[in-house]
Amino acid sequence: MLIATTVKPATVRLRPGDTWQVIDTPVGELLVSGDEEALHHLLLPGSFDERKLAPAPEGRVLSTEAAREQIDAYFAHELREFSLPLDPSGTQFQRRVWFALADIPYGATESYSSIAARVGRPKACRAVGMASGRNPLPLVLACHRVIGSNGSLTGYGGGLELKQRLLDHERAGL
Repeated sequence: MLIATTVKPATVRLRPGDTWQVIDTPVGELLVSGDEEALHHLLLPGSFDERKLAPAPEGRVLSTEAAREQIDAYFAHELREFSLPLDPSGTQFQRRVWFALADIPYGATESYSSIAARVGRPKACRAVGMASGRNPLPLVLACHRVIGSNGSLTGYGGGLELKQRLLDHERAGL
């Protein structure tokens, strides 16, 4: 199942009141957006064009600052599980899938069929793959840890090279 093979700049509609910031990481720049209550988006390197976004409001909000701190700690091998207030926009099914991704342990992988079974839809592997491909908070809701049933890497919004780099990073921190 192939979700994405190339990285294309995303068209992101930030919620009214959202602020955003770009975070420099060892795998490239990430963009996080949210409000005082929760984080709404995390965009992977190469998937956004900062020039096409409305200017970030002055100051930083709690959700994006907490995300920056935890992402820095993740890449320093000091954090294995994100603990952030999250509010991704999606259907009830998508949200169940996305939050199930957060249960995959650091450095581990799980198949789409396993996720489908965990969300109560064991025959919905393809739907799980589609939901995973629309995950607005990759890295935090770790869709890079989802692999094919045969153990192969499958599509990832940031590209398979980034997916492999993230898995290698986590395995190096075990």
